[in-house]
Order: sequence, then structure tokens, then C-alpha cells
Amino acid sequence: PLLLLHISFKMKFLVALLTISSAAAFTPSTVRPVTTAATNVATATQLYGEGEYGASSTSFYTTTEKQETYDSLDDVLTAKCADEGVRAVIRDMLDACADITEALRTALVTVEGSSNTFGDAQLSVDVIADNLMWDSCKNSPSIREGASEEDPEVRNTDEQGDGEYTVCWDPLDGSSIVDNNWAVGTMIGIWPKSTGLIGATGRDQVTSLVAIYGPRTTVLVALDDGTYEFSYGCTPEGCQLPDGSWEPWICSRHNIQIEKDCKIFSPANLRAAQEVPGYKRLVDHYMSERYTLRYSGGLVPDVYQQFTKTQGIFSNPTSPSSPAKLRLAFEAAPFALLVEKAGGKSSDGVTGGSILDVQINAVDQRTALCIGSANEVDRFNDWVIEKE
Repeated sequence: PLLLLHISFKMKFLVALLTISSAAAFTPSTVRPVTTAATNVATATQLYGEGEYGASSTSFYTTTEKQETYDSLDDVLTAKCADEGVRAVIRDMLDACADITEALRTALVTVEGSSNTFGDAQLSVDVIADNLMWDSCKNSPSIREGASEEDPEVRNTDEQGDGEYTVCWDPLDGSSIVDNNWAVGTMIGIWPKSTGLIGATGRDQVTSLVAIYGPRTTVLVALDDGTYEFSYGCTPEGCQLPDGSWEPWICSRHNIQIEKDCKIFSPANLRAAQEVPGYKRLVDHYMSERYTLRYSGGLVPDVYQQFTKTQGIFSNPTSPSSPAKLRLAFEAAPFALLVEKAGGKSSDGVTGGSILDVQINAVDQRTALCIGSANEVDRFNDWVIEKE
């Protein structure tokens, strides 16, 4: 028994010694820079840090605290949207976004074997979302015309002749990333009967909506005094209000404000930096000043984050070999209305003026775009746009 006790004690001592040695071997303070004899400069394999593990100091986490109560959709629309007709069309579009949410949860992402008028291969989810939007427009007494990015032609949807609004939409932005199960979205611009779509500008919109489908579905809506976010289906029954009732939508963010400065950048069309010196300089500035890169390749998540982080800049200039891809009516104008109502800015990438002032002369009209925190849009205009 004494021999066994002695052996057991020695084993515990050796295990403890090995544990301490192993821990010391992986302690950041023991890591030394790898240098070369010729330059005595540390190489890229060095582990930098203050001896702490965890989140990067450049991460941006939410500071939003849980509220005791949340306002219902109807309460907010009644208080913040004076026009009854606009309130009705907003409800119709939110119903469509709810239907798209449910469809995305069950539909497989497959190729339909067809393409839209731009030559892009249509996916099953593109077709499903587009059909749901058309159904919503045809069933709404408020809507007179519709136009989809999948089929860019203004079509009459008003059989009764009482409709007041032209609705223009991208049913499912993010076709190149949806098969990864990344966040995608729907963008919707709504114009009044007095202007219609062709010949109007983005500033003529009575409202716009952008939905993002991720772990949750949330929708940004332009109301009379600013931009609001609504969250869908907190539970399978809906969202419970203080009085015990259930609602499909609650207001999760009120009158969002985008800060004038930012440290988050989303640089689209980086190929253009090879031909546009100002864009290369701008991207170099973001890197040297240690901005945080947040870019997925989907317009909806890349711009939507400006409302949740209350800051950010999205840039998509053009060049001779990298022409404009974004659609003015389907994408740029709806987002610009939301951003500018939240205190941000937009640029058409050509004159430096607001994208909301660009006249829509064709349903499929393309545009460059910079959008987000005001001072960063000004920097884009100063550095990237060629002055006469």
C-alpha cells in the first residue's frame, strides 16, 4: 500500500508539472516575435495581443437593451403615418414579407432552369418570393401597378381601378449568397399615382421598406418622421403585448439615427479600385485607419447593418471594366429614403448628389451608389468622384 501511494503521488506530481508546462507554452506572454537576421523585423506569423483571448477590439456588439413593453405595428402607424392609404399599403407589404419568411423556412434553394430579363439564373426561392409579391399587389385594393426586378416592366394590377400606388420591388436580394444560408432580403419602393414610376425620383416615394431574413425577420419602414424597424413573429403565436394580446409585428426600433462618422465599411465592386485611384485611396484609408470590414456581398445585410450599428458606409463606384450593377428603382432609391430619413446620406457616384434626386427613366436603370454615415459619404464624393 505504501508503494502504491508513493507511485500515485509521483503520477499526480508529474501530471501537475506537465499541466503547468503546457499552459505556460501557450501563454501569449511567452510568444516571441519571429525575426530575420537581415532586417530584424517581426514576420506576419507573430501573435500580437495583450495576453487576453476573446472578442476583437474592433467588433461592434449591440447595445440595445430589452424593453419592458413594445409598441404594436398599428399603434406606431397610427401615430407616425398620417396618410391612411400609405398605412394600408405598408400593412400589405409587411404581410408579403411575412409570407416570404415562412416560404424561406421550407423551400430548398435550387435552380429553376430559367433566367430573368437580366440573364441571371432564377432560383426556386427567387420565383417563390416574386410570386408572393405579385399576389400581394393583385389582392391589395391600394395598389394600381407593380414592377419586379425579375421582370422589369410596370404592370397594371388594379382590376377595380381604385388603386393609388405603384410598387417596385426586388423580391429576394442576395441570390448569390442564399445557398450559403446567409441573410437575404426584400427591397420595396412605393410611389404615388400622381408620379408613377417612370419620370419620378426616389424622393417622390411615399414610403419604402427593406426586409432582412436571417435568424429573425425584421423590416425597416420609412414613416413620416423617420425610419422604424418592425420585428416579425417573436414566437409561433406572434409577439405578446402588455395586455396579453398577440401581434405578428412589433416595433423593435424607433426613429433610428445613423451617426455622421463611422468605423464600419462595406466596399463593393473592389475591382473598380484597379481603375479608379480615388477608390483605391479610400479603401487604403479604411484599412490604415483600422475601420472594421463588414461585407457579405448582399446589399440588404451590408446596408441594413447601418441601422442596427447606427453607423457604416457602403460604397459601390463604377469603372470602365466594372460597370454599374445596382438598380435605381428596385434597390438604391428604397434604401436611400430609409438612410436619409435616419440622418445618413447617399451619393449617385457621378455628381455627388443624392440618389433620391436621380430621375428614373427606365425600370431597369442602373446606378453607382455610396450610402451611409454623412461624413463618410462626403469623403467618398471628395476622393472618388472625378471633378470636371
